[in-house]
Parts: sequence; structure tokens; C-alpha cells
Amino acid sequence: MKKDGFTVLEMILVLSVISLIFLITLPNIQQKEQIIRKKGCEALVEVVNSQILLYEIDTLETPVSIQQLIDGKYLKESQRRCPDGKMIEISEGEAYVQ
Repeated sequence: MKKDGFTVLEMILVLSVISLIFLITLPNIQQKEQIIRKKGCEALVEVVNSQILLYEIDTLETPVSIQQLIDGKYLKESQRRCPDGKMIEISEGEAYVQ
């Protein structure tokens, strides 16, 4: 009587190959995540700069803080902080990362 299925040795071999592939790709994924967070922060600063211009057009004043943009519904509270956790501030009508 023959039973179809995998032997323990075959399963260990397949799991070893999968583990090896995972270990090779993990550092690359972590590096890409850092790049994505940095680019996400740069993009968010540009969004804030655009909203500063819109605020200036609407009110004829330059905002001095992010809170003014949030209170005026130009930004959401979540846009105060970059994906990497750094705060965005405004100085002389320009957004920057603190």
C-alpha cells in the first residue's frame, strides 16, 4: 500500500529554501522602507508648502505655524508629522522638517 505525500526530509528542504530566500530579501526590504519614509517626508513638506500658498491666497497673510493651517482646514492633524516621526514646522512662510 503506497501513500502519497511528502517525506520529512522533503519538507525540511523546502522550508530551508524558503527561509534562505526570506533572510536574503529582509535587509533589502528594510532599506527600501527607510527610503520610502524619507521620500514620504519630502513629499509631505511639499504638500505643506502648497497649502501655505493656498492659505496666503485665501487670507492674504502668511501662516506662522502648522496649527493655523490645521485650524483653517488646510491640513489634517496627521499631516503635522512625517511618516518617520519628525515634526514639520513653518518658518518665514516655508515648511521644513525639525
